[in-house]
Amino acid sequence: MIRNLIATLLAVFALQAFAAVDANQASAADLQTVKGIGPGLSGKIVEARKSGSFRNWADLVERVGGIGPGNARKLSQGGLTVAGAGYDAGAAAPAKPAKTTKTANGESSKKAKKADKAGPADA
Repeated sequence: MIRNLIATLLAVFALQAFAAVDANQASAADLQTVKGIGPGLSGKIVEARKSGSFRNWADLVERVGGIGPGNARKLSQGGLTVAGAGYDAGAAAPAKPAKTTKTANGESSKKAKKADKAGPADA
């Protein structure tokens, strides 16, 4: 009977240790229970949250200095959530527009470089 009681208590404590901590609702102390978040980072999260709740992980990564995609993945694995969701690298990364420049004749720079490498056409 004592073994069952001890096993049950250990299970309850283990579940609490891995309970999700939402960046939009947690206090600074609650945030520090997530592996990888110390007093400095929890303060940054709470400060950034003053301007509004985080919409998603990309919003958190953008607004909180010190959290990049790799760190966000680790924090999510440690139990941090944003708006109830774990980190998804594909969804959290903001799309970057492709940079292409136009040459004098209107071709994109990538096409112009290919043409330069190929050399002039034989006549």
